Amino acid sequence: MNHQGYHGFQHWARVLQNGRHIAQQENANKKIVDLFALLHDTQRKNENRDPQHGYRAAKYAHSIRGKWFDLSNKEMRLLDEALTYHSDGYTDANITVQACWDADRLDLFRVGITPKKEKLCTQTAKDAIKEMSLAKDNSLMKVPR
Repeated sequence: MNHQGYHGFQHWARVLQNGRHIAQQENANKKIVDLFALLHDTQRKNENRDPQHGYRAAKYAHSIRGKWFDLSNKEMRLLDEALTYHSDGYTDANITVQACWDADRLDLFRVGITPKKEKLCTQTAKDAIKEMSLAKDNSLMKVPR
């Protein structure tokens, strides 16, 4: 995949920044949010429809656990859930998983989609939609599109 594409490095950086902001406000596990941002789209096969990429990302995360990062079993279960289901539209989950999902959804502006408030999980993300809609660059952060 093209790391400069819609699901590449710049997207990961924006998800990381969004996630850190949400995690701070919602008291979510920042380590899991950071790992999610960096791993969630790494196993995509294309820029279009790839419904299994979240599952593959979770599988990949398990394969590098203990080598590139350490998480407790409970933390790993949360990261696994966040990765596996991040593009399935769910909103009901642990606050850390919700922070991960919202961090990704808040970057839908990059493909011309305004995130729907009812598809977001956290109040922080819902509040951010208002701010982002008013901002010229439609981003919580200043990473190039």
